Amino acid sequence: MEQNALQKSILLYQEIDNSDGFYQCPVEAGCRSRMNVPFKCKTPELDEQFLKDAKALNMIQLKGHRLVGGIRASIYNAVTINETITLVKFMKEFRHKHSSPSAQSQIYLS
Repeated sequence: MEQNALQKSILLYQEIDNSDGFYQCPVEAGCRSRMNVPFKCKTPELDEQFLKDAKALNMIQLKGHRLVGGIRASIYNAVTINETITLVKFMKEFRHKHSSPSAQSQIYLS
């Protein structure tokens, strides 16, 4: 279970950290949780669109804490690695759709 938790959190944090600022995690790398991955898009409007688009794909319960806002992926033990990969793929697609043309070309290089 510990290995699965580590693998899932690495997948999410890599997408956030490699997004050239499109996604931002407010938690320093050394203090990050393996179970709850908070992040924000580059604007609050994109946060709302992310949540709306995710919900349309049946990805629910992603809204961040009411005092903090943003997005929070809770990847507890019942969440599979494949489900986490699906979320990461969605994050990549969402970033591509809402990035500038120069940033879009970089997405496919990584």
